[in-house]
Amino acid sequence: MLSSIFAVTFAFGASVVAQSSSSVVCVAGQCLQGYSNTTLGATLSASGISTEVLLLPGQYTSTTNPELLHELLTSSSAKLSPSTGFGNSSAGSSVSLPLNIALQPGIVIYPQGLYSGQGSYSGLPTSSVRNTSIPFTASSFALSGNVWAAVSAGSNSRVILWNSVPDVSQLPASASGSLSLLNLQSSTCSPACSGNGICSASGTCQCPSGFTGSSCESCSSGFFGPECQACPSGCTSCDDGISGTGRCLVPIVSNLPSSCNCINGQCGANGQCTCINGWTSASNGTQCAACAAGFFLDTNGNCEICQLGCQQCADGTGDCITCASGFTQDGNDRTKCDAIPQTTSNGTACPDGSYGAGSTCAVCSPLCTTCTGPNSNNCVICGPNTYKFNGSCVTTNTGGVCSGSNMIANNNKHECDTCGPKCTTCQISNFNAASTVNQAQCTGCLPGFVLSQGQCVTSCPSGTFLSPQDNLTCTACSSSCTTCAGSASTCLTCANNLLASNGQCVSSCPSNTFSSSGACISCHPDCATCSGASFSQCTSCNKALPVLTNGRCLATCSQNQYFDTTSSTCQSCDSSCASCSGAGPNSCLACSSSSQVLRGGACTSANCTSGTSVVSGLGACLSELVVSSPSSTSSGALPSGLSTPITTTTQRLQWWEILLMALGCAFIFVAFLYCWRRRARKQRAKATAAFASAKALHKQNWRWRLARFGERLFGHNRSPRPESEEIALWKLRAAEEARHHKEMEKLRGAQEYSGTGSSRSPSPLPSLHPYQRRGSHDYSDADRLSAGSIYSQVTGMARSGPEPRQPVKSNLLASRFSSTTLGSSAPKKPNVLKRQPSPSKPPTAAELYAASVRQSPEPDSYWMAPTNTGGSHNNPFRK
Repeated sequence: MLSSIFAVTFAFGASVVAQSSSSVVCVAGQCLQGYSNTTLGATLSASGISTEVLLLPGQYTSTTNPELLHELLTSSSAKLSPSTGFGNSSAGSSVSLPLNIALQPGIVIYPQGLYSGQGSYSGLPTSSVRNTSIPFTASSFALSGNVWAAVSAGSNSRVILWNSVPDVSQLPASASGSLSLLNLQSSTCSPACSGNGICSASGTCQCPSGFTGSSCESCSSGFFGPECQACPSGCTSCDDGISGTGRCLVPIVSNLPSSCNCINGQCGANGQCTCINGWTSASNGTQCAACAAGFFLDTNGNCEICQLGCQQCADGTGDCITCASGFTQDGNDRTKCDAIPQTTSNGTACPDGSYGAGSTCAVCSPLCTTCTGPNSNNCVICGPNTYKFNGSCVTTNTGGVCSGSNMIANNNKHECDTCGPKCTTCQISNFNAASTVNQAQCTGCLPGFVLSQGQCVTSCPSGTFLSPQDNLTCTACSSSCTTCAGSASTCLTCANNLLASNGQCVSSCPSNTFSSSGACISCHPDCATCSGASFSQCTSCNKALPVLTNGRCLATCSQNQYFDTTSSTCQSCDSSCASCSGAGPNSCLACSSSSQVLRGGACTSANCTSGTSVVSGLGACLSELVVSSPSSTSSGALPSGLSTPITTTTQRLQWWEILLMALGCAFIFVAFLYCWRRRARKQRAKATAAFASAKALHKQNWRWRLARFGERLFGHNRSPRPESEEIALWKLRAAEEARHHKEMEKLRGAQEYSGTGSSRSPSPLPSLHPYQRRGSHDYSDADRLSAGSIYSQVTGMARSGPEPRQPVKSNLLASRFSSTTLGSSAPKKPNVLKRQPSPSKPPTAAELYAASVRQSPEPDSYWMAPTNTGGSHNNPFRK
């Protein structure tokens, strides 16, 4: 409990106050010498250095200024002596950097302001602090990071402190007065713990005994109620859970039949199984699991005795399978065996009550109605008020129980029969000769069964409860209850649409409960009122957990908020406050600016002296914690290096370091070059594959890839790939063009009349070559060879390159064609090639001759349209 945890903390007695003496107090980057009573932090010292320093909370490294602090931190003989609450290491322990001076999770109370005097530390509590209030007196106190403390200031005020307070008197009026500690928790748990859990510094909820869940919000199995108490002794299970009542549901049963592999029997102290009447071990070894000889399994699961005279009968029907000696199967009722009639030696039938004794009939025993001999063991049917049991006739008591057994008399079978399923004992009220066996009522049951209306059942039916007196008999509930427990008037559910609340029937559920299935169920202990049993179904909260957020009742708002009791909501603090107790700038508990300190609940400028600043997390200037010495004469000489920053020196690199750097750079360059060339090869391969894909040169399906992989694996050369149709057409076109150019060269050679190598004599006509054609363009031999190829005319497919024209004969000779053919040929030469008579030059002799042989004016050369002349031709002038 919180009271035990903080008992030592707040019993200050006579505070031990250090006598003011000259000392050095440091934070990272700054030290100040003077008089100080501050005991917060840890003292750092080293052999060979006469000055000790008090390290305030913060982190210190090997580069921390000033020089004096640097020398102490880096000294091999540095020793650390932590103060109260900072004891994460023992006094005089060595220093390892970086050094983190921090308060352990908890609170340190100081009897004087500015963290002076002998502090008392208490860590986080280990059990729930619900409804606990511990008064304490303090002038200042330090809180570790991520820890908040709930305190009451005055009669009704509840304040949440998130930061260390250097002077309690500077708190706002709402937080002044006598202080009492209500709660102390870590704020690292998300989601927040329930009111029963304790948030640890590691960010997990620590649950007290009996509680479970990630937020300690529910009871473990076998525990019940708001405090998660254990179920009552003597119960296997109870009404458990945080809203449970703890009533016993299944009492502990000793010597269950299953404990000794016994089905219809009782286990003894030695573990032996004793079967009830009519049962025996089964063939598989399970004890008391089959009907004994002379019994059969009826439809109720009971081993019932066979009819008189039957040694073995069938399960279910009871039909006799084997009759005993002296009996025969009944012709009308297959369940019966009839006794053979008694006769004398000469065949005379003996009457009932007698038996054949030689040549005469003798009287049976008085206990027998019919018999086969003189003794009671020879009875076939026992006499009045006696019944056959183990071959003898026995009497019964007033309850119909056969003498010497737990079996019940059966007037129909004239035998002692079994009681019923799971019954160990039974009786028939007011037994007489007219009583039937189905009137038998069980009076005892096997362990694990209860007695309800004369039968053994597994549990009490609705409307009844198990009597706590014998834990055996099911007793009826009162008329106002539909179900009850413990007593007839303790209702679990009520009749007439009423609600059961704490065993009573009411018309509406009281506060702190909710209605469910006809009963009033208690709310979760975190809630004041609720709509369900969960801790996230609260509709209002109590004072210990006043903040209602998303159905949960929490202890605090966020750090920069305060709880407004008027609206029962969280409101934002003033912008100058890091935390606050109310609205406005005069209700601050800590300041948000690092250049301000708390004065009377308001954040004002710190105005630190001696070049100091506000110490982070402490809310006070370093110059407030240390009163500077008025002169060096009174305090002695200042320690060297107190205000001198540390100096750093550079060291030249060794030759092997330079070599390693050069080799590293060379390696990086080679690796970069290798990667660049590899990337370039991949890009070229990608471009080649894209070109091949665009030209449909090949389709690299999975069969093609598999074949290429096999060639690379086994070193075979790839067989020539069949040419595609497009490649074949390209080759055919190229061959046609080559042949056509060759023919054109022959035609051009035949038109030359140089006489060299020619078999024909020169033409007497003047040549037309020296004269330029009339028109705007000078047509050369190449122009005359630019006509469409025969391939293009035949296939109708355009060439990808320029079409060579067919040559035009330069010598204008008389046409070989008839006038009919010539007349049917239409000139096809473009108008730009028609020769116009030049007004400045007279026609040549060749032109005059050509004009004289024409029938009508013709262009200079003939471009003939294709005309079907009845067969193939080699005419180069056909277009």
